[in-house]
Order: sequence, then structure tokens, then C-alpha cells
Amino acid sequence: MRGNMNPKQMKQAMQKLGIEQEDVDASKVVIHTADKRLVFTDPSVQKVDMMGQETYQVMGTPEEQTAENRNPEISDDDIQAVVNKTGCSEETAREAIEANDYDLAQAIMAVNDE
Repeated sequence: MRGNMNPKQMKQAMQKLGIEQEDVDASKVVIHTADKRLVFTDPSVQKVDMMGQETYQVMGTPEEQTAENRNPEISDDDIQAVVNKTGCSEETAREAIEANDYDLAQAIMAVNDE
């Protein structure tokens, strides 16, 4: 049945059931688990709102990163950049860089939000 319905009809049917979908313009999605990270580059992401409950659907092929294949090298320049912008300690800067997938801008924002 669903195969015969065009996308516009499908959207209307979902709205009648109280389900709204919205595309999310995401360039990267990272899922952290206890022992690895799943990194989706250029994913297709949709936000689904069903009776006030928001969920996200991520479609794409993830790259699995474990502690062994993550970039363990953080340069002193990167650490100093975070320290200079935030005034935090070098240890805090290193932790923020690692926690934010080596993205300096995200690391700086994370430290500033603390």
C-alpha cells in the first residue's frame, strides 16, 4: 500500500495521524557509545514529531571509530588555541578537543558553555 502513495499523500496522511517530519541540514552526525564512535559524514537526517515526542532518523553509512583508529595526536598549537580563547587549563583544553572530535571551534564553545 505504501509503495503506491506519492510523497505528498504520505505527508498528508502522516499529518492526519499527528506526525510531522522535517529535513535537518546536517553535515555530520556522531554517536558516542561506551567503546566506539559512529561518524556519519553527509547523512540524511529527519526530525520526526509525533504527538509532541521528537525523534531523529539518521540515514547513511557510518565510519566506526574505536580508540585505536581515532586521531590520538593533538598538537600543542591546538591546545594553546583553546587555552588562549577560553582561559582554561591545558588539561581541560585537551579533554574538550577529544570530546568534540578534534574540532577546535566546538571544543572552544564547549569550554565556554561550562
